[in-house]
Amino acid sequence: MASGVTGLLLRSGCFPLLAVEFLRAYLSRRGYRGTAINNKEPRVNDRIRVPKVRLVGPGGEQVGVVKTEDALRVAVEANLDLVEVAPNSNPPVAKLMDYGKYKYESAQKERAARRNRSNAQLKSIRIGMKIDQNDYNTKKSQAERFLNGGDKVKFDLRFRGREQSRPQLGVELLNGLAEDLAEVSTVESAPRAEGRNMSMVLAPIRKKTEAKSDQRRRREAERETRRQQGAERAKRQQENARANAEARSQQ
Repeated sequence: MASGVTGLLLRSGCFPLLAVEFLRAYLSRRGYRGTAINNKEPRVNDRIRVPKVRLVGPGGEQVGVVKTEDALRVAVEANLDLVEVAPNSNPPVAKLMDYGKYKYESAQKERAARRNRSNAQLKSIRIGMKIDQNDYNTKKSQAERFLNGGDKVKFDLRFRGREQSRPQLGVELLNGLAEDLAEVSTVESAPRAEGRNMSMVLAPIRKKTEAKSDQRRRREAERETRRQQGAERAKRQQENARANAEARSQQ
């Protein structure tokens, strides 16, 4: 891909002012106009007004410092967008990408992250220092069920009487539970004393079933992206044809 981008740049030659303005008009009609300076979104296509940029290809390859109008021409010929990814660099860094696809995938990831945060709950399990083996196994199985369901588990250990003078025994008990549940969880909050109580929080480890669900969602998102890209490509071709006709009429 690097050679393809570089080849387009080598063929670009000198850009007359009319051609530059034509490119900016074409790219602005694509709908990805960038944003105001105080917005978090990057400047895109015709909103990039610096004379030169350090161009990065769509695969991450370093092309080098080029004139912005040359980079815009490459974006048009490759049916991609020119996105300013590092505006504070000298010169600013701009990358060739499909900005619509990038925004769509970013929104999908953010929605998935919010959904996971909202669905997760903190389940509390109380135990005592004088817990027998049967009760220990019951509490462990209960915690394992919660963790496999995607919830966090907080173990609350209460000291009674003289037990409070030997907190290390409580640490050993909670650490033992963490070791027994290591296949399905990680320690989010280590054993910590809270007055007459001691607590520990375990977080679930992602399961294979969750990974498969994520893969299925990604495939569905990719299909939707391809469908949108096809519609956008057809629209671009129509706009390109109109822009070419306008440019010819002005000559």
